[in-house]
Amino acid sequence: QVQLVESGGGSVQAGGSLRLSCAASRSIYRFTSMGWFRQAPGKEREGVGTIYTSGWTYYADSVKGRFTISQDSDKNTLYLQMNSLKPEDTGMYYCAAGRTPGGSWRERSEYKYWGQGTQVTVSS
Repeated sequence: QVQLVESGGGSVQAGGSLRLSCAASRSIYRFTSMGWFRQAPGKEREGVGTIYTSGWTYYADSVKGRFTISQDSDKNTLYLQMNSLKPEDTGMYYCAAGRTPGGSWRERSEYKYWGQGTQVTVSS
């Protein structure tokens, strides 16, 4: 069993930045990859991006060029740096781990472990 705890959410104005963290209770390198998701009110949870232990990253088109995922194995922590934030980035942000081998990083059903989420609110 792995516990994931997100932090770093808050309220910012459009154009601002936030850095989210996801602390894992065990080594993040036990997972081939980890991901970030978000869910806006009334909408489905969507994949924001993923990072593999190799360092390869993939992002949703809506955040490409603005968001960056990184990891610190010494701290067992995953990060999501969010720049040039827009109101449409508002939502609850979750980190996820334990993806089914070969499963799509965009699909929430492929992940076994989830954090409790951290709220991001971007005002115009």
